[in-house]
Amino acid sequence: MLATLHDALSLLGHFDHRLLDIVGLSLRVSLSALVIGALVGLPFGAWLAVADFPGRGAVIVALNALMGLPSVVIGVLVYLALSRSGPLGSYGLLFSPSAMILAQSMLVVPLIAAVSRQIVEDAWKEYAPEFSIIGIRRPQAVLLLLADCRFSLSVATLAGLGRAMSEVGAVMIVGGNIDGYTRVMTTAIALETSKGDLALSIALGVVLMSIILGLNVAAHYLRCWAVRRYG
Repeated sequence: MLATLHDALSLLGHFDHRLLDIVGLSLRVSLSALVIGALVGLPFGAWLAVADFPGRGAVIVALNALMGLPSVVIGVLVYLALSRSGPLGSYGLLFSPSAMILAQSMLVVPLIAAVSRQIVEDAWKEYAPEFSIIGIRRPQAVLLLLADCRFSLSVATLAGLGRAMSEVGAVMIVGGNIDGYTRVMTTAIALETSKGDLALSIALGVVLMSIILGLNVAAHYLRCWAVRRYG
């Protein structure tokens, strides 16, 4: 056990090229999925928070249900869409980083949208009377509330990033876990553990936890700074 820990620390200390390649791809895929998730999920969640239409409750229930959708289900759906007989098969995206980004985006969007809806809806209940008096319409209110809740919405984006970076099933199915091409931290940890290479698994686990912890600390201090400055 001590030898394994020593080997893991050696990999971290010498920045093993395998480690750097896997970490770099993980960050590229997860951050790309986060950008897509934020661009789609934040405005959709904010719009759903202020919208008033028949069936709104059903949409909210469906959105909340999608948050808990197993990642392997998403992986299978994306696989079928990108396979040769699928509607997107002609693009040749299966077993590529692009397919992994698509799968992670489908996991991240419902989470960001659901969390942002709750945050913006709480603010909407507070500001709705004032907006009505001023004459601000709901589409304008969406933009104003997104701007006003921007620091609280960092929780939604952070949750989305955590969901993306911790994903295994979907990216394994659509990416294939190809060495040097589609192998990310989570799939590498699963593979190397099954092969008995615990040193690389532990090193990747340390890096993954460090990134997630660092992002949480940064988000916490950002919110504290915003509270002190803006009240």
